[in-house]
Amino acid sequence: MKSIQSNEMKRMLSKVPEVTIYFWIIKILCTTVGETAADFLNVNLNFGLTGTSIVTGVFLLVAMYVQFKSKQYIPSIYWLTVFLISIFGTLVTDNLTDNLGIPLEVSTIVFSAGLVSTFILWYANEKTLSIHSIFTKRREAFYWLTILFTFALGTAAGDLMAESLGLGYVVTGAIVCAVIAIMTASWRLGLDAVLAFWIAYIMTRPLGASIGDFLSQTQDNGGLGLGATVTSVIFIAAILLLVIFLSVTKRDLIPTIPTSAKTATEPKRFSVKWQVIVVVAVLVLAAGTGYYMRHSSLQDALPSGSSSSSSTQAFPQDDISNFMRITEDTLSLVQAGNPSAAKTRVSDLETAWDKAAARLKSINKTKWSKVDNAIDKVLRQVRAVHPDATAGKASLEALISVLN
Repeated sequence: MKSIQSNEMKRMLSKVPEVTIYFWIIKILCTTVGETAADFLNVNLNFGLTGTSIVTGVFLLVAMYVQFKSKQYIPSIYWLTVFLISIFGTLVTDNLTDNLGIPLEVSTIVFSAGLVSTFILWYANEKTLSIHSIFTKRREAFYWLTILFTFALGTAAGDLMAESLGLGYVVTGAIVCAVIAIMTASWRLGLDAVLAFWIAYIMTRPLGASIGDFLSQTQDNGGLGLGATVTSVIFIAAILLLVIFLSVTKRDLIPTIPTSAKTATEPKRFSVKWQVIVVVAVLVLAAGTGYYMRHSSLQDALPSGSSSSSSTQAFPQDDISNFMRITEDTLSLVQAGNPSAAKTRVSDLETAWDKAAARLKSINKTKWSKVDNAIDKVLRQVRAVHPDATAGKASLEALISVLN
C-alpha cells in the first residue's frame, strides 16, 4: 500500500518542473510573448478585448484539462498552460481597466488580496506552499489558481508603474530587477526559499513586459527597434528550443520526492512566519511610499490653477497638436491606400499617447478615457491583418472629433 502511494506521489511530483535557470528563462519569455499575443489578437486580428478573452479562455480550459489529466510532467503541456494563463491573466486586468474603467490601483489591491487569500487557504489546508509538494489534485488546483493571480497582479502592478505613474517600462524593469536581485541575495543569506520564489514569480511578469517593450520599441523611444512581430518570433523560437531541449535532456525533472513532499507538510517555523510578515510589510511600505511620491510629483506638474482629475480641464495644446498631427497623417495614408505606411505612422500615435497618458490622466480622467478608447479603436482598425479602409477612416475621424 505504501509503495502504491509513493508511486502516485512520484507521478504527481513529476508534473511540476524543478526550479532551475531554464524555469526562469522560459517563464519570462512566456510572459513577454503572452502579452504580445494578446495584443495581436486584440488589435491585429480585431477580436477586441472581449473576443480575445473568450478565445484565450477556451484554449486555456483545454490546456488545463490536459495538464490535470496527464500523469507526469510534460514540458510542452506545462509551458503551454503557463503561456495561455499569462495571456488570460493579462486580459483579466485589461478588461477591468479598459472595459469597466476600474483604476489600476484598485485592481492591484484586489488581486493582492486574492493572492494572499489563496496562499492562506492553500497553507491552511496543506501546511505548505512549496511547488515541490504538488502531488495531489487539490494542491495542483491551488498552484494554478496562484499562478493566475500572480499574472493578473503582475500586470496590474506593472501597468500602474509604467503607465499610470508614467515611469515607463525601462524604469519599471529596473525597479523590478532590483527587487528580484534583493530577494535572491536575501535567499542566499537565509530568507525562506518558498517566500523568495513567489515574490520573484510575481515580479517576473512586469520584467518580461519591460524586456519585450525595450526590444520592440523604436530607437527614438529608447528601444532596439525590432518591432513587436520580430520580437515575438524570436521569443517563441527561444521557448520552443528550450522546451525541446528540456524534453530531451530531462534537466528540469524532479528525480526524487523531497522530504517535505513525503511528509506532505513543512515544519512549523516561527522564524518563517516573521520573515513573511517583515518582507511583505517592507514591500507594501516601499510600494506605498513610492506611489505617494510619484503621484505627488505628477500633481505638482499640473498646470497652475488646474484641479486634479477635473472633468472640464483641457489637455495641454502641445499634446493635442501632436496627437492631431499623427492622426491626420495616418488618415491621409489610409485614404491614399497605403495601409503599410499607416500602420507604421499609427505606432507613433500609440507611443506618444503612452508616454503622455499618466500626466494627462491626472489632468482630466474623463477626457483621458474618451481619447484612450478612441485610440484603441484606431489601433485595432489600422493594424488589422486585413484592414478595412472605410472602418479605419471612420475610427480616425472619430478620434479627431474627440481630440477637438
